[in-house]
Formats: sequence, structure tokens, C-alpha cells
Amino acid sequence: ADLLRRAMGKKDRAEMDRERPRFVTGALAHGVGKGKAEEIFDLLEKFANYGFNKSHAAAYAVVSYQTAWLKANHPVEFMAAVMTCDIHLTDKLGGYAQEVRRLGIALRPPCVNRAGATFRVRDGAIAYALGALKNVGVEAMRLIEAAQPFADLADLARRVDLRRIGKRSLEMLARAGAFDALEPNRRRVLEGLDTLIAWSGTAQDEAASAQVSLFGGALPPPRLPGVADWTPPERLGEEMKAVGFYLSGHPLEDYAPILRRAGVVSYAELVARAAGGAAVGKIAGSVGARQERKSARGTRFAFVQLSDPTGLFEATVFSDVLDQGRAYLEPGCNVVLTVEAEIQGDQVKLLARAIQPIDAAVADAGAQGVRVFLTDAGAMESLKVPLAEAARGPAKAKGPVRLILSGADLPGEVEIELPERYAVTPQIRSAIKMIPGVLQVEAV
Repeated sequence: ADLLRRAMGKKDRAEMDRERPRFVTGALAHGVGKGKAEEIFDLLEKFANYGFNKSHAAAYAVVSYQTAWLKANHPVEFMAAVMTCDIHLTDKLGGYAQEVRRLGIALRPPCVNRAGATFRVRDGAIAYALGALKNVGVEAMRLIEAAQPFADLADLARRVDLRRIGKRSLEMLARAGAFDALEPNRRRVLEGLDTLIAWSGTAQDEAASAQVSLFGGALPPPRLPGVADWTPPERLGEEMKAVGFYLSGHPLEDYAPILRRAGVVSYAELVARAAGGAAVGKIAGSVGARQERKSARGTRFAFVQLSDPTGLFEATVFSDVLDQGRAYLEPGCNVVLTVEAEIQGDQVKLLARAIQPIDAAVADAGAQGVRVFLTDAGAMESLKVPLAEAARGPAKAKGPVRLILSGADLPGEVEIELPERYAVTPQIRSAIKMIPGVLQVEAV
């Protein structure tokens, strides 16, 4: 019987022919007529030809209908459940995050006060799971989930034994910004983890032993290092290490105006063009990974995973372009690729024809001015350092800088245009944004 089942499953015609006389002989031995035995075997043979596929197709159709109904009628809960099913598959989570945004669903960043160990729905949005971060276990995050919310880091360390969480997991939480509600300076938290874990251990041990502290019954709060926070690009880079993709922003967002002037389109725009046939264009991307392979002829080629604010994508890079651009295709690098895009079935195939580092690609895009909105006139002194660097930039990239001051001691907004011209790169814009008293920096 098992040999017959195997032959049916493999659709092995020769094996089925060998099994027929054995089946008929066995049926006759059990009192079944030869005609009936032949009829039954004909049915088995017919099923072997199409029945397996048909039965699976029917089952998958039912499941497809059910999941489609859930996604259409309960999209937030559906996507949260799907992401929880693949909670440790970073590549899939990145794709799901894009789909969540496409559906217009808010995806809240991981937070020790609001997020759960798995993906959670809160107020019509999805709270990113603490257990979905790299090197973070779901069970360890249940310890945090059970004690929520927390007033500050000391409160968390007092009520959750951070030794049970582990330093590696806490590092990922800090990089991802999960402690922002308790301490917005992510670098300070990361560099103070040894102190915080030791303090938590002492607090836990004292609570377990019911001893009275030498400090009057309460430990003094832990003292974290007084270090400046990461710049916005650095924060995104650290977040990428923990999440596996850019969640709260994207490093190319600051480049958007100058990329447009340089004729660079987004991935979504290029896909729309390719819908009408093969298209060639320039797209910018932040490199996530590169896998090199060797062809049968011995030449090397690569598959490069990239992303921009509109999606994740992969480009194939053949040997001549790879040799020229390999140095720029390291994870974390921002590049501009000239690609040929073609839609094949439900996939977009990208073939790279040229690669440039992003700063070189936009160098000839022309000057760009900025408006800096200030709520504190004292911030003008801090502006001198980044503006001094911008003043040394190439003349063709220099534009005007206007300062917009507002505050309680002013009758309204006061606009000041600086007399010099400055090459305010995206990196310098990020440095200006970090200055206390700077509300916003926008291109003009």
C-alpha cells in the first residue's frame, strides 16, 4: 500500500503499471471481482494524475479567502498577527513594514512603555514588538511587558532584573530607541548599560533579602555618562543594527531635494515607469547587504539589497560594474545607481549599469539654500561650527542661509539672511538639527 501511495505521489507511470497487477491480484484474494478491482485502480490512477494538486488547490483557496477577508476587514490586527508569526525573520518584517505603510497603518517604534513582546495593536496602530529586534528573545521581553509602564530608567531597573534580560538584548533596545520614553539620549543609555545592570542587580538583591539599605532604604538613582546623543544619521545607523531595516526614518530623506534636482527618482517612481515596459533611470539607495557569486565562466557578479524611503529592492550587478563600484557597495553606504528596470511576473528586476557614491552623484546638482527655524537666539552661537564647515564647501554647491527666529520675547517671526553663501550638505543639515533651540531645517 505504501509503495502504491509513493508511486501516486510521484506520478511515476512505470511504477503505477507495476503496481496494477499486484493490486488486482490482492483484490481477487479478498473476494473482489476483477472488473471492480480494475475500476478501483483506474480511479487511483486518475487521482494520481490530478487529485493531489486539486485537493491542495481547494484547501489553499479556502485559506486564501479567509486571509484576504481578514486583511480587508481587520487590516491592523491581521498585519500585527502576520508580523508576529515571522517575528524573527528580519527580511520578511521589512517587507511587512512597507505593506503596513502602504495600507496607511501607523507603525509605532519599539517602546518599553507601550510595546509588547510580540506585535500589539494600540489605538488603531501597530506597536513594533520588542521581541522582533535582533538578538532579543520574546520570553525575556515578557518580563518587561509584565511590569509596564515605567516612570524612568531607575524604575525599570528596580522592577525588572536586567541581568535576566542580558546586556546584548539591552544594547539592541537602546539602539532601536525602545528607552526613548524614559531617556531620549540613546547613546547615553547604551554607554551606561553596565552601570544600569549593576544597579538593577543590587536593587533586586536588596529586595530579595529584605535588607535595609545604608542609604536610608532607597538606592540613589544610577548615574549614566554625560555624553552627547548621536546625530540623526548615526541614530538611524544604530537603529538599523537593531531592527534590521530603517523604521523611524531613512538616511536618504535629507537628500530628497538635491536628488530631485539631480534627476534621481525613487524606487516607487521607477517601478511605475517600468509598468509600461523596460525603463532606465537613476535611483538612490542605502546598501543593506551584498552577496557575491561566481558564474560558470568564472566571472563574479553580485546581488545587492538596498532601500530608499519608498521601499526595499535588489539590484543585480555584473562583473564590470561590480569591479568599478565594489567599494561603494558596503552595508550602510548611500549610492546612486543607473539601472535598467523590468517587471517579470510579480517581480521587479533591476540590472545596475553604473554606481556612484551619493555625494559624487549630486555634486553638480547646483546650490541649495536652507531656512533654519530657531526658538532660542542662543542657538545662533552654536550654528557657527557647522556653518564654518559649510563655508569651506565648493562654490557651485553654495546657497543662501536664512534664520527664522521666534519666541515669547519677539513680536513674531524675525527672518535674517546671512551675507555669505554656504554648501549645506545633508550631513551638515543633520548637525544643525541637533543644536538645542533649532526647531526645523528646510530646503529652499
